[in-house]
Amino acid sequence: MHRTFLAFALAGLTLMLAACAQHQSTLYERLGGQTNIDAIVENFLYRVADDTELVGFFANTNIDKLAASLGSMICDVSGGPCHYEGPPMDRAHQHMGVKDRHFNRLVEHLDAALAAEGVALNARNALLGQLAPMYGDVMRYQ
Repeated sequence: MHRTFLAFALAGLTLMLAACAQHQSTLYERLGGQTNIDAIVENFLYRVADDTELVGFFANTNIDKLAASLGSMICDVSGGPCHYEGPPMDRAHQHMGVKDRHFNRLVEHLDAALAAEGVALNARNALLGQLAPMYGDVMRYQ
C-alpha cells in the first residue's frame, strides 16, 4: 500500500511539474512585452542622456532610430516576436572608443531602467545574461 501511494504521489508531482512548465512565461513576457520594453528603452536613454560621461557617445545619433533598434534587440534576445536587423555590435561600436567603465555604466543604467519599469530581479538578470555575450563584439576595436 505504501508503494502504491508513493507511485501515485510521484505521478501527481510529475503532472504538476509538467503543468508548471507549460505556464512558464518567456523572458519577453516577464519583461512586460513590447510596450514595457519600449518604456525600458526610453527610461534607459533618458538616464544615458543625463550621464555626462556617456552622452557624448550619442551626440550624432538619431535617437529615434537608436530607440527602435534597442527595442528590437531586447525583444529579439528575450524571445519576443521581433528580429533584430540592426548593425552587428562590432561594426556599430568600432570607432566609439568605449572603455570598460563606459560599458559598465551603460549596464548599470539599463538595470536601473529595468527596475524602474517594474521588471523583477530574475528577469533583469536573465536579460543582462542574454546581452552579456555582446561585450566582446562591442569592445573588439576599442
